[in-house]
Amino acid sequence: MTFEDNTTTEHPTFVTHLECGMTGAIFKADELHQLSPEGWPMLVRYDLEALGKSLSKNDLANRSADLWRYREFLPVRKAENIVSLGEVMTPLMPLSRCVPAGATVLVKDEGRLPTGSFKARGLALAVSMAKELGITRAAMPTNGNAGAALAAYASKAGIETYVFCPEDTPAVNMAEIALQGAKLYRVNGLINDCGKIVGEGKEAMGWFDVSTLKEPYRIEGKKTMGLELAEQLGWRVPDVIFYPTGGGTGLIGMWKAFAELEAIGWIGSKRPRMVAVQAEGCAPIVKAWEEGKRHAETWVDAHTVASGIRVPAAIGDFLILDAVRQSDGFASAVSDADIEQARTDAAGQDGVLLCPEGAATLAAYRAALESGQVSSDDEVVLHNCGSGLKYPMPEAGSDIDRHKPVDYASM
Repeated sequence: MTFEDNTTTEHPTFVTHLECGMTGAIFKADELHQLSPEGWPMLVRYDLEALGKSLSKNDLANRSADLWRYREFLPVRKAENIVSLGEVMTPLMPLSRCVPAGATVLVKDEGRLPTGSFKARGLALAVSMAKELGITRAAMPTNGNAGAALAAYASKAGIETYVFCPEDTPAVNMAEIALQGAKLYRVNGLINDCGKIVGEGKEAMGWFDVSTLKEPYRIEGKKTMGLELAEQLGWRVPDVIFYPTGGGTGLIGMWKAFAELEAIGWIGSKRPRMVAVQAEGCAPIVKAWEEGKRHAETWVDAHTVASGIRVPAAIGDFLILDAVRQSDGFASAVSDADIEQARTDAAGQDGVLLCPEGAATLAAYRAALESGQVSSDDEVVLHNCGSGLKYPMPEAGSDIDRHKPVDYASM
């Protein structure tokens, strides 16, 4: 089956309602929702008993290796509303030389997805649901990759998009956003400043705010990372997951996926220890975890080479911290120097080109080994959230003058 075949095949969905992530208040499905009336993220809920009866692991095994193989776990009701750019199942790449001998460390390489990052998962679902619910104009703040994914999927869906990013966002991200059809604006501030512009412009511009966790469906797309990981591991979970955490949608989504899989009997009660990885220059979740708080304070003067996790305030902070604590996980902040070293080592020793945010997870794993928070016997998954090709790399190489004798002895 091809991706285009998926868009013409009717399929069931088991959505029952939406729920406030904080209060548990219930809201109707199939209506436009942003945050709950109290200002909290909304979660999509399903009839999991019916889902489990309608789908088997064997059914799944016979489907194409793409995101939409999990369609029963997803909220799109009409197949013609699926907006797909070819969301492949991303590989698990083992590291062997840049980690201790004998350690089992797998990189979930999300850079293989459309637009080169895991943001494609969330935006594929958000845009598909926007199409289903009749949205014609959307806006978001971004540190780069989410804006690129929104631009691409919305362009395919015929939805007009406005994207606002910090002025120091990587140039390739900004060019990609503009080329793929969004109206791009550079802001002299951070992503939360961009988010304020989006929020304040809703009435004047009539756009739908697709910011992280301000609509319910990006979580559902990111949830497929957890479904996919469990399937790739033979319907079990690893011991530890290191996840680069800005807004934290993927960490929240995976935690939700594992609960849904247990509810239908496909996995047991074991959960991976969830590790929220941040940079020392922007670590609000780490600070809240260390202080035993359920909400994080806005981080002042946020800075890091890993721009994707430079998020001073996450609206779903409590959902991230709940998952970390319930799993007996932890939160870890790493330095930019350690991020750069991890990126160099993974590329030069194992041939895996990590983005800076992905490299942060390797740096955090190394620090956790040293501190004893994890063991070299643990099966570990590191999430590389985007293609390393989308980020600046150091100047390299030496020149040769072809008109002169080559000094091979000096090579």
